[in-house]
Amino acid sequence: MAKRWYVIHTLTGQEEKVKANLLSRLELSKLKDQVAQVLIPTEVVSEVKSGKKKISERKFFPGYVLVEMDLSDESWYLVKNTPGVTGFISSGSKPTPLLEEEINNILKQTEEKKEKPMPKVTFNQGESVRIKDGPFTNFNGNIDELNPAKGRLKVSVMIFGRPTPVELEYWQVERL
Repeated sequence: MAKRWYVIHTLTGQEEKVKANLLSRLELSKLKDQVAQVLIPTEVVSEVKSGKKKISERKFFPGYVLVEMDLSDESWYLVKNTPGVTGFISSGSKPTPLLEEEINNILKQTEEKKEKPMPKVTFNQGESVRIKDGPFTNFNGNIDELNPAKGRLKVSVMIFGRPTPVELEYWQVERL
């Protein structure tokens, strides 16, 4: 029987602890060949705190852990009774496996997001912002262009009565 991906619900903020507990419980049991991987899908995000750019990891699905496993009564019991696990995502009493395309999309997204940090804040074209860093600090303007892949945007700022385009990074502006 092929291993399938299942979603387990955890106490929020306990995902890493659940993963560690589950892996150590598997090592001690005779079921370790029934579980292929335990995954917490994350992305790398950039944000500014206290004027410093900080790169951190953010979970795609807080409160959930993905497990690739052969589902048997024993493996279900082992996972279900791991400290921090509140249950499987299921329809009825039986855990529902993820569809192949769902897990492929999640795995692909996780890989893409690890390579390039995404800004934690997203903006919209035409939105009013205040510049909080750089030579135009405290100027207000409207967003003309967005480049989320690079984390940059163009803001139209009034300088000497004329609109002037200024290219900035997401972390250099804040919403009004």
